[in-house]
Amino acid sequence: MDTEERRGAASAAGGTRIPRQPLWVEEPAVRRRMPDPIRTAAVRAVLVISLTIIQAMVALLSTMTGSWLAFPMMLSSVGSTVVATWAVLDVWVTRQVWNQRHGVVSVPSSSARQLRRERRAARRAARAAEREAARIRRRGASSLSGAGARAPVRS
Repeated sequence: MDTEERRGAASAAGGTRIPRQPLWVEEPAVRRRMPDPIRTAAVRAVLVISLTIIQAMVALLSTMTGSWLAFPMMLSSVGSTVVATWAVLDVWVTRQVWNQRHGVVSVPSSSARQLRRERRAARRAARAAEREAARIRRRGASSLSGAGARAPVRS
């Protein structure tokens, strides 16, 4: 019996049809995705930390059994702890550098955005006043050097 026959038999037997639901339901993400450099640093840190934990467990178990492997594993665990600390610091530094280069996402009510807007307006006003003063100076100098500005002739 193939699939179509089974479906027909189930419906003929007075069966109620169960509606098919999709296998995968896409839901919107609650948080934004981490940038690629930060995510790769975080994955690297997790791998290094997990290997360090495994090494520490092997060192502990081989110490308890009195194996010759205990001392080399203990030394490598200490070294791995240093590397794991470095990997975690790498994630933190990469995140800070990313935020510094690409800026922090700010909402429209952000006080930082308002301050930038006020500073920009002040700079624009200062440049406009400077241009106006230069224009007035040029206009005043041209009217003084005209024909009506000659010195009177004495006789």
